[in-house]
Amino acid sequence: MAAAATRRTLLVFRFSALGDMAMTIPVMKQVLDSQPDLQIVFVSNKNWGALVEGMERLIFYPADFKGAHKGIPGLFRLFRELRSQFNIAAVADLHNVLRSKIVSTFFRATGVRVRTIDKGRAEKKALTRQENKILKPLSSTIERYAMVFRQLGISVEMGTKPVFSPRELSVPAMAVLGNKGQQKWIGIAPFATYREKMYPLGKMEEVIASLSSRPNNKILLFGGGKNEAELLQALADKYPNSVSVAGKFSLKDELTVISQLDRMVSMDSANMHLASLFGVPVISVWGATHPFAGFMGYGQQESNAVQINDLPCRPCSVFGNKPCFRGDHACMEWIKPDQITEKAGF
Repeated sequence: MAAAATRRTLLVFRFSALGDMAMTIPVMKQVLDSQPDLQIVFVSNKNWGALVEGMERLIFYPADFKGAHKGIPGLFRLFRELRSQFNIAAVADLHNVLRSKIVSTFFRATGVRVRTIDKGRAEKKALTRQENKILKPLSSTIERYAMVFRQLGISVEMGTKPVFSPRELSVPAMAVLGNKGQQKWIGIAPFATYREKMYPLGKMEEVIASLSSRPNNKILLFGGGKNEAELLQALADKYPNSVSVAGKFSLKDELTVISQLDRMVSMDSANMHLASLFGVPVISVWGATHPFAGFMGYGQQESNAVQINDLPCRPCSVFGNKPCFRGDHACMEWIKPDQITEKAGF
């Protein structure tokens, strides 16, 4: 108890989305490993607590922006809750949005040091503009997170070692998947928030057909929401050695499944980052977005990225939220299924 009382407490914000939140974890783990006198209070979306469960000296504090912490009165309530429960030495704002700025301002007014992420908006605009594009690798989001801690005087040296070890399959997961044995488990997460980041499902079906035809492979299909779950279940019913896990597990249980994968095929989306936490090699598929913008999964090799490199319009967007100005989605349509299966197969 005495040691805990003498620890410095660092408050960290990253409210959403899931993939961006996942990218904070390697940085916070490195900070905690190198600073035994430090503890972190991590404020994030109340649904994502399972991602940091079991991390020593990290206290997850759920934010409820649709309930108790809604609006400016709710953000002030969040500030008062945090201040009353913890002796905050400094604040690392890894989000830099209106909500985090407001709460940070409350802390700054009490004399607490605050440092905020530089998202590199000007560089990203130059990378994604249609004319006079400056196509060069930018600092990764993970490195940008690390820089915030460095500005608070904390030494952070990032490596590529997995954050977490593989986890034993949960009872619900075992009931659906059975024992892994000598099988090669290949996860496929074909969906993304925006169409411009999603490989056409018909072409991805060719990937599933090819990989599932190999007797030692088991294909696990990942997705979220009712519509995605229905589409993936239809594919799983169609091809041997395939099973959909969409909608069947809690996030905690799904993480145990991801940790057991031998490969993950993912868009530029959250599943790439979840698999990266466990050191699972990810075959990432890129369309409107580009690894140069800094969102490659932690510890992943760019040689495992599948993309069309000779399209001068790429990347046209940082997040994939802008409609294809060409109108033909060539960045995804021109990728051949074999380009994916060659990297993902065994």
